[in-house]
Amino acid sequence: MHRDELVRWLDTYLDVGAYDDASLNGLQVEGPEQVHKVAVAVDATLATFEQAADMGADLLIVHHGLFWGQPKAIVGMHARRVRFLLEKGLGLYAAHIPLDAHKEAGNNWGLARLLGLDDLRDFASWKGKPIGVKGTFPTPVALRDLADQIEKELGESVLVHAGGPMEVRSLGIVTGGAAWDVVTAAEEGLDAFLTGEPKHEVFAEAFERGVNALFAGHYMTETVGVNLLARELRERFGLATEFVLLPTGL
Repeated sequence: MHRDELVRWLDTYLDVGAYDDASLNGLQVEGPEQVHKVAVAVDATLATFEQAADMGADLLIVHHGLFWGQPKAIVGMHARRVRFLLEKGLGLYAAHIPLDAHKEAGNNWGLARLLGLDDLRDFASWKGKPIGVKGTFPTPVALRDLADQIEKELGESVLVHAGGPMEVRSLGIVTGGAAWDVVTAAEEGLDAFLTGEPKHEVFAEAFERGVNALFAGHYMTETVGVNLLARELRERFGLATEFVLLPTGL
């Protein structure tokens, strides 16, 4: 498949221009014109690039790309990363907030479906645009069983701040680093909230507001979207895809 055709489809499908995002979403490093294999990953690191190249990928799609905010000098570690991509002929495409918020291939909505939530609706926002999702379980789930299910789906230990009911019917999800949205969950009357990273300054909020907070790792909660996107590329275009797993434990 021609690179430019694939990039145009990704830009449209993910609606990368719709979000005020510090990430330079879209094609970050050009790569070869023809794409036969796509690797997907969470982070743009040298180790990720090395594994993607060893897999024979022509394009790597990541959630956390190389370029954020202001222009960054191509020196030091940043230069080594860019040089590796150019020398190996490996393209790099990034989708940050667009891949969090996407309702088909996104981290939040995808994780909600994995957990079996029904009646999915927008939850929480990023600079005025919906980013997360909330829903209800067909029957209430014991809090410990919910944590076990999340661990089974993601392969990451779950930290639980049990400030709410021991039987969970409603859950809000914003993956990654969204600890403060436990307040949003409490204000919307949800039983529980799921994100990636805990924050010290948010610890008491769950207990004082009567809501459960579950933390399943920034990295692992954000493996969902890139894998859903890879599946879409296989089914829609017949492209070979492979996931680069390099967990951070955070």
